[in-house]
Amino acid sequence: MMNSSLEALRAEIAAAAARMIAEDGADYGTAKRKAAKQILGNTKVRGEYMPDNAQIEDEVRLYQELFFGDTQPARLLHLRRLAVRLMDDLSRFQPYLTGAVLNGTAGEHSDIHLQLFAESAKDVEIFLLNKNVDFELSEGSHFKGGSEPVETLSFLWHGEGVHLALYEMDDLRGAVRAGPDGRVMRANVDAVRSLITEMEADEEK
Repeated sequence: MMNSSLEALRAEIAAAAARMIAEDGADYGTAKRKAAKQILGNTKVRGEYMPDNAQIEDEVRLYQELFFGDTQPARLLHLRRLAVRLMDDLSRFQPYLTGAVLNGTAGEHSDIHLQLFAESAKDVEIFLLNKNVDFELSEGSHFKGGSEPVETLSFLWHGEGVHLALYEMDDLRGAVRAGPDGRVMRANVDAVRSLITEMEADEEK
């Protein structure tokens, strides 16, 4: 298959995955697999046929602008403001915002994703229990890839889904804040406040 055809196929899969993410709240991995099957049927998909998450993120952003341009910015601003309130509450655990609320693609189905860094995951659990937060416990993938999975606490907060990925303090020193393409992967509360200020300034124009 020629490179141009390969790129066109990647773009088609990315666009289909983006629609599933924006419309249905699918996660990137699930959306990518479903989109590939939708377009290629049961043909086994080789790795080079699959778009990376950065390409899908760009397509999600385009889709939001095209179809949700009148509602998505307000939704994003709402989630970022809630994230800041929660990050302030959790300040002792050095919270960082990640995911769609950070990168600007958050929509109707998006949740708030935070990474916390603590001496012990139990410290975070006890903190939430003392706040009468009813959370569910699961495991998520480590941002370093091959490392051990991390404990994740999920709960509803002011009507929105929240997921706290619990890391050890040593992980904070190894946390890369930007991806290889320069995209910001995580942001502290001051950085999120700056994003909110920029959005509010845009609203006033």
